[in-house]
Order: sequence, then C-alpha cells, then structure tokens
Amino acid sequence: MRLTAFDLTIIAIYLLSTIIIGLVLKKRAQKDKTAYMLGGNKLPWYLLGLSNASGMFDISGTMWLVTLAFVYGLKSIWIPWLWPVFNQVFLMVFLSIWLRRSNATTGAEWMTTRFGTGKDGKLSHGIVVVFALISCLGFLAYGFIGLGKFVQIFIPWELFAGYIPFEVPETYIPHIYGIVFTLFAMFYAILGGMTSIVWADVVQYLIMTVSAVVIGVIAMKALEFEALNVPEDWMSPFFGAKLNMDWSGIIDEVNTKIASDGYSLFSIFFSMMLFKGILVSAAGPAPNYDMQKILSTRSPRDAAKMSGFVSVVLMPARYFMIAGFAVLAILYYDKLNLLVGGRIDFEQILPSAINQFVPVGFMGLLLAGLLAAFMSTFAGTLNAAQAYIVNDIYLKYIKPAATNKQVNRTNYVTGILVVAISIVFGVFALDVNSILQWIVSALFGSYVASNMLKWYWWRFNGTGFFAGMLAGIIPALIFPLIFTQTLDLYYFPLILLISVAGCVIGTYLAPPTDDETLKRFYKNVRPWGFWKPIHDKVLAENPGFKRNENFWRDMFNVGIGTIAQTALVIFPIYIVLRQPFPLLISIGIILVCGVIMKKTWWDKLPAENDKAS
Repeated sequence: MRLTAFDLTIIAIYLLSTIIIGLVLKKRAQKDKTAYMLGGNKLPWYLLGLSNASGMFDISGTMWLVTLAFVYGLKSIWIPWLWPVFNQVFLMVFLSIWLRRSNATTGAEWMTTRFGTGKDGKLSHGIVVVFALISCLGFLAYGFIGLGKFVQIFIPWELFAGYIPFEVPETYIPHIYGIVFTLFAMFYAILGGMTSIVWADVVQYLIMTVSAVVIGVIAMKALEFEALNVPEDWMSPFFGAKLNMDWSGIIDEVNTKIASDGYSLFSIFFSMMLFKGILVSAAGPAPNYDMQKILSTRSPRDAAKMSGFVSVVLMPARYFMIAGFAVLAILYYDKLNLLVGGRIDFEQILPSAINQFVPVGFMGLLLAGLLAAFMSTFAGTLNAAQAYIVNDIYLKYIKPAATNKQVNRTNYVTGILVVAISIVFGVFALDVNSILQWIVSALFGSYVASNMLKWYWWRFNGTGFFAGMLAGIIPALIFPLIFTQTLDLYYFPLILLISVAGCVIGTYLAPPTDDETLKRFYKNVRPWGFWKPIHDKVLAENPGFKRNENFWRDMFNVGIGTIAQTALVIFPIYIVLRQPFPLLISIGIILVCGVIMKKTWWDKLPAENDKAS
C-alpha cells in the first residue's frame, strides 16, 4: 500500500464533504417530492450536464475502458457503442426535448401522458416500474463490484482481517469494501435528494478532471524515454472483418483475454453494436439516472443543451485519463499486480497502475475522485430507484394522500432497502464485464421494441407496451443461464424479435388508446413518426397546428453529432500518444461538426417560452 497520511487525509476530506452536502441540503429536499426527486426543476442545465457526465465517469466503467484501451488500442473507441455512448446524441438532438415536455417526475409517470390512466396506462406503468427497478439494481451491482475490486489494491485485507470475527473468502473481499463505501453514497443521496447529488457530482467532476490531466501528462512524459511495444494494428482505429490483434511475443496472456471477450469477428460485432445501438438510442433513455436528470431540467430547451453538454465535458477528460493509464500499463506491464485468486484479471489494470505510477498527493486526489465517481453513479441510480418506488408505487397505489413527512420517511426506508438488495446482487456478480454485457445487451434488448414504438406509432397502446416489455424481460433473465458461452450481444436480435411479437400481438388484442390522451400527447410532445390519424384530428380542432417535419434534419444532426462525439473520444488519445497529424485531423473534424451543428441544431432549439405543459 503506497497511500500516505496526506493521501488518506484528502480522501477523508472528500468523504466528509459528501456528508456535509447531504446535511446542508436535507431541508431543501424535504419541501416536496419534486424538490427531492428533481431538485425542484430549478437547477441550471450546465450543472445537470456536469452531474450527468460525472455519473458516467464511474470506477467500473473506467476500469473496463482502461482494459479495452490496453488490449485493443485505438480500436477500443468503438466498443463502448455497446452501451451505446451515442445515445447522448439522439437525446441532444430531439428525444430530451420530447421527454421534458411531458413534465413528468419519472419515466413510469410519463406513461400516463402516452397511454392514459385506464387499464392500458396502468399496465404500461407497472411494467416500466418493474424494468426500472431491475435495471437500477443491475447498475448498482455493477458499480458495487467495480468499487470493491478497485479498493482492494490499495487497502490490503490483512490490515482488517484480525478484527473480523469470521473468515472472508478471498473472492468476497471486494464486496466488503463495496459495502463500506456504499454507505457514504447512501447517506448523502438519501438525505439531500437530487440537489445534493448534483452538487456532489460537480465536486467529483472537478477532482476527476484534474486527475485526468495529471495521469495523461505522466504518460506523455514516459513516452519521451520509452517506446510502446504493441501489435501492429493497435495504433489504428480502423478494422477489417477480423480483429487481427496478436500479442504473441509481447504479452502473450492478452491473447487469452481477447479470445474470452468474443470480439475477434470485429465487423460482425461492430454491425451488431451499430444495429442495437441505433434501436436503443431511438427508444430513448432507460428509466435510470440519465432520465431523471433530463426530467430535472427547467425546460425542453435546457434538456437538449444538458444532453449535448455531457459529451463535451465527459469524453476529452475521461479518455485523456484512460489513454494515460493504458500507456503506462503497457510500458511497465511487468510491474503490475494483476493476479486475483491465482488468475490474471485485466480489470485490475487501472487500480494496479494507480498504485504504481501516480505520485504521492495526487494519488489521494485521484482515489478521492474515483471513489466519488462510484458514489456519483451509485447515488444517481439510487435516486432513480427511490423515485420509482415512492412516486410510482407508494403514492400511486398505497398512500396517495401521504404527507410530506410520510413521503420523506418512505424515501429513507426505500433507499436503505434498495441498497441492501443491490449489495446482494453485487455479491453474485462475477466481474464488471459480465454484468455490463448483460445490462447493455440482454436487459436493454427487452426495452427497445416497446420504447421505440411508444414514440413513433399512434396505434401502439399500453397493452402492447406491457406485452412487449414482458416478452423481452423474461428471456433477458433466462437466456444468460442457457447461452452461457455466448456473448450477450449475439442473442440481442432474438430477444428483440420476441419483444416485437409481444408488442404487435398485445396492441391488436386491445383497442387504441383513447383519442383525448393521444391528441394531448401529440400536441404537447410533438413527435414525428406515424401519427397521421391523430394529426388529422388535432388539425380539425386547431387549423393552425403544424406537424413536426424535422425528421431528416434530426437524422442529419444525429449523424454529425456522432462523428463529433467520436472525434472527442479519439483526440485526447492522440495527445497522450504524441501523434500530431491524426490529432490535427480529429480537431478539424470537431470544429467542422461544431460549425454545422451551430446552424442545424443550436439555432433551431425550442424557444425559451416553449415550456413543458
């Protein structure tokens, strides 16, 4: 352990600051449910954008991305399309605007604006709550296991083993660490609600950005005296039908990692990612912390700005750090301790590299930032889970007339309960990559069909939504147990087909949603898509109404935005690798895309007086 008293003091100050933020903002959060869940819709878009970016700058994701950069080099910029990272572009261009116009508190509450409050609306509402809670618990477990593996490197278990009255198997030591730091995140998230989370996130983002610069500069300095020994294709972002990444004679064990990942047929893998990514992005945000941040903005215009700002502030800082750690790990691989339970675990590259290469003082700052990153993601996801339980179960079905005091007490109880269940999930998670693959491929596969059709097809009703979601969730939970040797992404199309069948059958087994609900939704949200029968009825009542004819402009902006976002990912990598020519090309692409989107997106955003109704 290289942590000094100074490093530990920095970490302690950060943890103490989160407690203070929770206590200071407790009173504000207790005003009403909107103040607790959405910050009263008074937070500026740029603070929410920094908070959202901070929530995505998490330990588990960063460990995974450092591992990808180490193994796959510049080709690793495509693999996060599994998520997909470009969903932020779809949100920025049009979906955040549509979502915010609903004026809902949660994604489940939003269902009543689309399907009404009758039987259909209740079915769609109920299944979204189920999905939201499953996905929130999955994300909490994902963060939990990553944190534990991370901390284990710096704080050896031997320091505490003598004080524990029972023996903890080595496999479960990370989970003990995860529980301890989870309690801090739980404290400020439960006490201060969304406002507390946002301010804690801003502090965390500033810490992480400083840390990213330090790591990137250390790697650049190292490259002045050392040359990278990597496979020939490592330095190129371009790829053919097969990956052709051979580490033989360099670091032989990396080839085993590549084989286990299942990315070797890279063109097929990329095509599947792109296909799935477009569908997931067009479906809109999953009901988690990202959706809650959108619903927390002041207006639809601010919602779009917030979603666009996330990529601008997240990608350069995060990938400057990722590239720095990957370079240092390759240069000094023989100094890394990657053995866990007698086997090499490449997810240990990030913590092991920090332990080896980060100077005293900065190590405390970086660890505080990465701990904060975990707590940010954990707290935001916890807030979303609380919102669904309190707003969509307790206030809707159990006690609609609950007082503020009763609501606050229920928020506290549900927060503790959700954390406890997520810890149990985390205990059974194998590693960061396995749970991530399940979330982004299998679970999101169950979400896509229903959530696409709700935006773009007027005839789609709550019964179809319920049937499609249920038809997707069941195989998403079962298939990983059946196809144990198959990458989750490859059975995404099968889950999608089952879900689509459920959507269509369910839709035609029930009558359409009532006209008044559909007309109100269409007038308020103003989506494009297959809405002609409803458009004609709205036009008959309001001859001045204009349909949304921005489909082609939105698709153009999505394309340009995705190119810009990818360039924002790769240009900090070129800085660290000291590659001036590719760096200038990537900066040129960013500038050209920025000029285009200023005219085709920013100047076309809704007016300030376009308020959610």
